Amino acid sequence: MGTDTSKGDGPESASSGPAASGRRVASPNQSLALAAMLFAVSMTFIDQTIVAIAAPDIIHELGLTSTQMQWVVNAYLLTLAAFFALGGRLSDIYGHRRVMLIGTLVFVISSAMCGAVPAGDFAQAWLIGFRAVQGIGAALMFPAALAVVIAVFPVERRGRALALFFGLSGALTAVGPLLGGWLTSWTWRAIFWVNVPVAVIAIVLTLLARIPDRSRRELLDLPGAALVAVGMGLTVLGLQQASTWGWSSVLTWACIVVGLLVLAFFCWFELRARFPLIKLQVFRDRAFQIDNAVLFFSMMAFVPVFFFASVYAQVSLSASPNQAALYLLYFFIGFGIASQWGGRILDKRGARPALKLGTALGAVGFFLWAQKLTTLSMHDQWLYAAMAGAGIGLLLAPASTDAVNRAIGASYGEVTGITQTVRNFAASIGLAVFGTVLTHRTITNVEGTLVGKGVPEGAAGDAAESVAQAVTGQADTRGPSGSGPVADAMKDSMQAIRMDFAQANQWVFYGMAIVLAIAFLFALRHPGTRVTQDSPKDAEQAQNE
Repeated sequence: MGTDTSKGDGPESASSGPAASGRRVASPNQSLALAAMLFAVSMTFIDQTIVAIAAPDIIHELGLTSTQMQWVVNAYLLTLAAFFALGGRLSDIYGHRRVMLIGTLVFVISSAMCGAVPAGDFAQAWLIGFRAVQGIGAALMFPAALAVVIAVFPVERRGRALALFFGLSGALTAVGPLLGGWLTSWTWRAIFWVNVPVAVIAIVLTLLARIPDRSRRELLDLPGAALVAVGMGLTVLGLQQASTWGWSSVLTWACIVVGLLVLAFFCWFELRARFPLIKLQVFRDRAFQIDNAVLFFSMMAFVPVFFFASVYAQVSLSASPNQAALYLLYFFIGFGIASQWGGRILDKRGARPALKLGTALGAVGFFLWAQKLTTLSMHDQWLYAAMAGAGIGLLLAPASTDAVNRAIGASYGEVTGITQTVRNFAASIGLAVFGTVLTHRTITNVEGTLVGKGVPEGAAGDAAESVAQAVTGQADTRGPSGSGPVADAMKDSMQAIRMDFAQANQWVFYGMAIVLAIAFLFALRHPGTRVTQDSPKDAEQAQNE
């Protein structure tokens, strides 16, 4: 996908190459193609946050337990993480547009079925099953949609196009809580049904955009697909369930260790496969390694911040779910604006300046944001939340685009599958580690507050653990119910407990600043060279399309 220092104007992109028969195919409409892919992936981004808002209503109507509801969320994230690499490879073999359309159909049909879940004994299995299918649809759709955007834009314009793609699609994550609150006031089922009109628009725009498609006569590495799915699934499952099973649980570590061993065997297997699912040789390129390292550490902060900032707003700031969504908008305003700058920097100067500036700004932003959490005031925090968002916005598109441009010997779908797998794996680690930190610090802080109110240490510890489980699992700003010395002490200490939770969140946000500082150290090692045209392999592919 290109050498580091190619010169010249570059070959015609896939949008303008003549067909093999000698006739010219119609050029794709780049604007329509970008809009179509944005509508498609918007469903996956919104779906990551919208379900959490409707969780109490779903639990109440279907009679689910909080653990069962957690699996409704986890089933989607598990299959999404497990099948990303397969989705990218399928799009290379069968065509990016074709797989994107299939993924969209799988996603929207399963969404409609989630909304149609019947009440009764089958509700849990129905909802969890179709949520898992939703994740598979998203894993097919997202790498293919990203590969479409990459394929229809020439390399010299790719940075701006992907900056718009990541900027708008990332900002849509903040729409989830707002949209969820509004739709849930009608019926929680609407949070799934809303995907139907969005999918229809995405499909229509895709067909109108005249996106070229090309299949390859290559075998699919089914053993490799099974290995990476099992390895990623087990590892992510262990990380997800660590907060429930506990880090001292044998089951937690069994999932993580066995998953990592399977992934290690997958790498060994792929290096010897004739048609590997992932060509691991792409990691020989130093810039590709750095791009993925920066993505890994920055995503440990980017995805978890949605959850932690939202719960902080609802617990410590006593905000409603909709107000919590507005709180997140500070972050996304910075993210959306800076993402466009990041794309322009990539096109003009390469990825290194954007990665250095983005990681540094993000680290400083999260650090200063952490210091302001204990003011319990949104007004005092907006600037630093915007700084943190701007840092992530500056680096996300350049790191992802530069990785794709440098993946010599690999293909668009395959490499997007790699980068998205890295991002999702990092997000799972971030949620697990920071969630554990938040729970531990909340218990310690609340226990200290209750002991100071005269509650015995044992009772204070039990009450503090109950508070931590409540606020880190499902935000609830209502006061404690019941009577007795412990309940009375908790009622009298609610303002102090809100401060305790804010102080616990400081540890999380300082942790996010640290991982972005680590990403900055990696960014310094980026070679700084630029990719200025597609490789001869890509030019030949474009000519054949």
